[in-house]
Amino acid sequence: MGRLRRRAFWPKLDVPLTLGRPMSPRYRLLIAASLLVIVPGVLGYLWHEPSAPAPSVPPHSYHQALRQAHQGQAGAARVLYQQLQRTDLAPERRAALLAELPHYPSPQALKLAQDALENDDPGVRRAGILSVRGLLSDAQRSLVLGPLLDDDEQSVRFAAVDALLGLAPDDIGVYFGPLQEVLERYQEVLEQQPEQPAAQVHLARLYLHERAFEAAAKALDRALAQDPENLDALILHVRLLEEQGEHDASRRILAEALVRHPKAAVLQYELGRWLRRHDQDEYALLAFARAVELGPRTADYRYALATTLHRLDQVEAAQKQLETLVDQQPANRKARVLLIQYWKETGQLQNVQVLLAQLEQQNPDDPLVQQGL
Repeated sequence: MGRLRRRAFWPKLDVPLTLGRPMSPRYRLLIAASLLVIVPGVLGYLWHEPSAPAPSVPPHSYHQALRQAHQGQAGAARVLYQQLQRTDLAPERRAALLAELPHYPSPQALKLAQDALENDDPGVRRAGILSVRGLLSDAQRSLVLGPLLDDDEQSVRFAAVDALLGLAPDDIGVYFGPLQEVLERYQEVLEQQPEQPAAQVHLARLYLHERAFEAAAKALDRALAQDPENLDALILHVRLLEEQGEHDASRRILAEALVRHPKAAVLQYELGRWLRRHDQDEYALLAFARAVELGPRTADYRYALATTLHRLDQVEAAQKQLETLVDQQPANRKARVLLIQYWKETGQLQNVQVLLAQLEQQNPDDPLVQQGL
């Protein structure tokens, strides 16, 4: 059977063969020549596996772009922009990349963030709102985000409120009325979630922005009834009392929380902020230093420590804190820009050039790079 199966592949030769009679040399030569031409072609066809077309992939992958952007590596902006220009990117991946975009400002970055505001996926639009918030000043932000107050998706409208809340009425401009309407609806939705502490804390924050102190206090009471040691609620309670002029009560609430949670870095950080608001920078410095000790990789704590050192004319110590922060988080543009400013103040232009060169490697279109020294 194997012999017959192999012979089935040989092509039929139109050569008159007569059984019992020997073939002439001419016919033998013809058969041999035919086999030399046909057999290699047949065998090549049988053994050849057609190569699949090369997949069309971008030069840099999503994971590479996210890693470079998050770590502040050279070329981060270029690959980040490249990925966000893809049309086949999954919504959750696009949202993750948009979160990195404010670290790499440029006209192209702003365009990509604005494009996200028109994406079909609500999650991408919400991520776009956060990107725009990080890229634009207050007045500019309202012009770009104001139209989102009329978005079809409620969660997007609420995200726009969060991004615009706290702006001066002049900055909000023509969107002041729509903002108030959506804000009221936002508050109604949160009021319907009394058993969710996070929702009540957020509701209290919305009321506090409006200086609706009584409503904010009720929301915080509901949050603390569900979770008495909710640190976010305790911190907001401190701010609420301060806004009402009850400074001694706010200090007492914060002190009691610190006694119960002595190793809570966020409470030390809030203590430092409270002391700074009350012009007690020397004591605030101690609180921020303790917060950094408890949470050494939290950018806000070290940044606050650096700025407080600078306010106390301890410029070199402030520079060292920012250097540590930039080493930990090379993509942290806010810390890098402040460090450049501090180096300029002390006339150390060589250090400024080094930081600018690193920034240019990350994002050659950064406005600070374009401005130069």
